[in-house]
Amino acid sequence: MSEPQNIGYESREQLIRQLQLRLGDGMMDVELDREHYDTAVDLAVQRYRQRSSGSVEESILFLTIKPDVQEYRLPNEVMEVRRLYRRGIGTGTGSGVNFDPFDVAFNNMYLLQAGQVGGIALFDAFSQYKEIVGRVFGSELDFQWNGRTKMLRIWRKLTQQEEVAVVIYNYVPEAQLLQDVYAADWLAAYALAQCKLMLGAAYSKYASLPGAGGGIQLNGSELKAEGQAEIDRLEEAVKQMEEGSGHLGFVIG
Repeated sequence: MSEPQNIGYESREQLIRQLQLRLGDGMMDVELDREHYDTAVDLAVQRYRQRSSGSVEESILFLTIKPDVQEYRLPNEVMEVRRLYRRGIGTGTGSGVNFDPFDVAFNNMYLLQAGQVGGIALFDAFSQYKEIVGRVFGSELDFQWNGRTKMLRIWRKLTQQEEVAVVIYNYVPEAQLLQDVYAADWLAAYALAQCKLMLGAAYSKYASLPGAGGGIQLNGSELKAEGQAEIDRLEEAVKQMEEGSGHLGFVIG
């Protein structure tokens, strides 16, 4: 039994090579340079990230907080910062490990005496306790996020170095999008449509070109119309979530 072929593209170069072949390169001279293909792929990735929730993922970024430093610049891939978690219950009373007697009692009951004591009620009480302690003693930090400058400002000035977990939404890397079973086909089709628009714009400057057997008719208008129709279809496909994006939280109409 043969192994199934991978869906998608291993690299941008593989995608560009397929675009060249689909435009007829090898059988005829296609007047597009590498810069044109890169531009088409860039436009496809940018449009996908603007329109599709499939281009975004939730992840955790670990940030080292320095003493008396409140502003930090995060990577450009970060779209939104959701929450900031500190280690422990957040007492911040110097070095060492925070000691929580209720936590120790809970672990003693459920780990050392499993099956003898405890229950759902105690587990629920413990969970509520941890949440309240976190709000009171600062296990989460208040912050301000600027999505344009990628600057994160922590309102509380910490006096010691510590590591916090930052829950973020970030762009899915291009290499992963090109290997995605749904996004790869959408990106390839959109990039191909952009290539047709560029070729059509160039061909439309001249109605025909002189040749040995007479004038050569150029199909610039047809290429532009075909490329625009394909772009419109792909835009509608995003609305219908055909390219692998998540469902909407609510639907109007």
